[in-house]
Amino acid sequence: MLTAIFGGTFNPFHIGHYEILRALENDERIGKILLMPDRLPPHKTDEFLIDDATRIEMCRLASEDFSKCELFLFEFEREGKSYTYDTLTLLKEKYPDTDFAFVCGGDMLVYFDKWCHYKELMKMLPFIVFKRTATDEDFFNSCIERFKKEGMEIILKDDLIPTVSSTAVRNNFEASRKLVPKKIYDFLKESGVYSAKN
Repeated sequence: MLTAIFGGTFNPFHIGHYEILRALENDERIGKILLMPDRLPPHKTDEFLIDDATRIEMCRLASEDFSKCELFLFEFEREGKSYTYDTLTLLKEKYPDTDFAFVCGGDMLVYFDKWCHYKELMKMLPFIVFKRTATDEDFFNSCIERFKKEGMEIILKDDLIPTVSSTAVRNNFEASRKLVPKKIYDFLKESGVYSAKN
């Protein structure tokens, strides 16, 4: 059985993330889902990053709805930016008997060759890939074929995940009720984390 690592900034956690969890939960090949918020994402500036405690709590709330899912704060155990290559190297060293797979949205896969040490990373473990609704299908398919030829093991999921702009949710939170799971929307509303943007 695979242990799926679902990492991300989750800034905020929205329905696209939630639907990925649902698809992973229903996949019989997956025995466990590790929901892993980034501590300091290398590709994003922290000026738009809400506080760690809020992002962690959103992930905790989401994980409650799925029996296979658990909150995994591995990236908060170390300093520096959260490069996927470094994280997975440490994970595989710490848990050598675990069969990990890394969850990747199609919007991220098409830029995979921009990731740090991507050639080494693609050969470390299988990648569970989801296509998003706004993904350019021809470009996406060409990237799949290219990375497979370079040695990447790809498990392509049929589930089509809705494309949600985290920036749009942050900038117009009141109008984004349907783009965020209700329990998370209620938590964010009560905390007032986006009140300054409205």
